[in-house]
Amino acid sequence: MLTAAYVILLKENGGIYMEGILTDQKEKQKQFILNGNLWKVMIDLSWPAVVAMVLYGMNSMLDVFFVGRYVGETALAGVSVAYPLSQISVGFGSLLGTGAGAVLSIALGARDKTTQDKLLGNLNVLSLAMTAVYMVVGLLLSSRLLQVMGAAGEELLLGDRYFRITIIGAFFWIYGLAGNMIVRAEGRMKMAAVMMGGGLLVDVAAKYLLVVIFPLGVEGAAWATNIGMLAYTVIGWFYFGKGFASFRSKLLSIRWDRDIGTSILRLGMSAFIMSIMSLVQSVFVFNALAKYGTTADIAFYGVVYRIFTFLLTPIFGLMRALQPAIGINYGARQYERVIRAYKLFAVAALVLTLPFWLLSMAVPGQVLGMMLKEQVFTDLQLICFRVYMAILPLLSFIFMAMTLFPSIDKGKPAAMIGIARQLVFYVPVMLLVPVWLGVSGIYYGSFAIDAVIVLWTLLMVKKEFHLLRRRNL
Repeated sequence: MLTAAYVILLKENGGIYMEGILTDQKEKQKQFILNGNLWKVMIDLSWPAVVAMVLYGMNSMLDVFFVGRYVGETALAGVSVAYPLSQISVGFGSLLGTGAGAVLSIALGARDKTTQDKLLGNLNVLSLAMTAVYMVVGLLLSSRLLQVMGAAGEELLLGDRYFRITIIGAFFWIYGLAGNMIVRAEGRMKMAAVMMGGGLLVDVAAKYLLVVIFPLGVEGAAWATNIGMLAYTVIGWFYFGKGFASFRSKLLSIRWDRDIGTSILRLGMSAFIMSIMSLVQSVFVFNALAKYGTTADIAFYGVVYRIFTFLLTPIFGLMRALQPAIGINYGARQYERVIRAYKLFAVAALVLTLPFWLLSMAVPGQVLGMMLKEQVFTDLQLICFRVYMAILPLLSFIFMAMTLFPSIDKGKPAAMIGIARQLVFYVPVMLLVPVWLGVSGIYYGSFAIDAVIVLWTLLMVKKEFHLLRRRNL
């Protein structure tokens, strides 16, 4: 039985390449996804993916925790306004990771070796190109972008310092996330969780050092995040460079293949649109907060949003686990199994979020107090928090659909959901409702929008299931 994963293949273009041979264990994993009991598949893939996404979600909570407790409310407001802009690099990473992951999982299911061999070369080209564009535009326009977000005065100065430092580390944000998502697309969720855990530990240590021991304020928080993402990326490079991947991973390849590259962009575009549309949402939300609220309202919303996003991380974990389960089965033309996988993962995600959601709804003051030290919350703030959180468990159906469509080679429906949520609904709601209800209108409006999107998404998924079942006839 083969246990070693590598052999010298042959000389090619003057260089010696190492090819990872699929071991019995790796082939068994693929067959397990194709033929195993779906409950067991979900559990085996999901628990490490959920752990990985919780670890990743803790990254965003760390800035709030350290800045809120050790720097101050104004600094927290500045970081809160800058945070959506810093997530543009995460959007690029999600674009490449979602697209490349979908391409890889379909190629694994279809036994397409050519696509597998060329994948990292295309990822490298796209990562470098996107980083260059983002850094130039971001550094030139950072202050202006924060003004568009509604920042002014000291909030603007502190937010600009934080944002500009995150831009400097953009390549590691983009490549680190994309590489980790490719590992998940192989179905190797435990390895992905180990990678994220390593990056998180470095991030925590760096933040404690640069914010608490050496009080560098928002700059220290931003540099610490960059250091964590650097560690995250280096671990990924080691994984691909040493041939641990289940496909021929040419780490240093810089090679553009038009078909593969455009497929990555097409299938990953929905994830990028979601990130950009979230930025659009944040522009209108923070401008409404600046117009109708105070610095305290901005800081409070920043904490609520981070808690909300963190509580979604179990759903994000199941999303990542669902991607290989659907992509590999779709590549093998097992359409009924694709449908069953979506339903099972969506319901499991809903159930998994309930304990954390119930806790936040029952004792919101204690949950918020972990980030905003010694603050006494008003009854209106606690009501707004509960309203904002109310729809959270049902969002599992939206996010599983955002994984379903690209994984069956259809990026357009997922992109439509993202665009409609932010442009068609969020823009008019955030322009009009706060005029009548003030700051609380932001929270009530968000709940109403997501309720509508859940219903619409379920209808789109139902239609797609009908089309898949017709293929089996």
